[in-house]
Amino acid sequence: MPEANIVKIMIVEDHPLFSKGLSALIASKPEYCVVGEAVNIAEAMHIAKNNKPALAMVDINLGPDSGLELIPRLKSQYPEMSILVLSMHDERYYSERVLRLGARGYIMKTESPQKVLDAIKTVISGKVYLSDTERERILEAMTGENMKGVKDLSLSIRKLSTRELQIFSSIGKGLGTIEISNKYNLSTKTIDTHKEHIKIKLHCNSTQDLRQLAIEWASHPGVLL
Repeated sequence: MPEANIVKIMIVEDHPLFSKGLSALIASKPEYCVVGEAVNIAEAMHIAKNNKPALAMVDINLGPDSGLELIPRLKSQYPEMSILVLSMHDERYYSERVLRLGARGYIMKTESPQKVLDAIKTVISGKVYLSDTERERILEAMTGENMKGVKDLSLSIRKLSTRELQIFSSIGKGLGTIEISNKYNLSTKTIDTHKEHIKIKLHCNSTQDLRQLAIEWASHPGVLL
């Protein structure tokens, strides 16, 4: 295949074993070429600058960094670049959020290799990729309808700002206020303020309720519906 027709892809993933497996999967298709593998935001921006990939495949968790911060940075500097998020996080809590940030699709790491290739093809063609289930869920949320007739916690979590979601996730991982403050370079007072806002949005009556909900969500996000 002529080099001009080969789609350049960048992988942003902090687990080397998964990154290598994904790279091998992409390399199995002659129309694709992996031009770099990054483990954090700095490396991703360096690869993007030097190689101008058409597609960036981004994980949400990047060690101390976050894919939620990388997506708008890439779109700001490289508006023509397509971004596909590939993550272990349940799509119910993140897919709509990453689309708002500028990504063109979301697929979970538990999907089959063929599904991943389908997602890549869809996003590169300029379309949005989501699972059928998530498309239906977002439509229900937009129209105010819930066919199950039950309260879906994912709707409440979607109300959290990106920073609030990062703090909520950190609480679920067992981090305290000082640790979260250091991680995001924010004052402890600011972290406490965010916590109060999160408690209101998630209907938690106490800090202990918030901590317990965050831990359960981090461990078994699929059961909190």
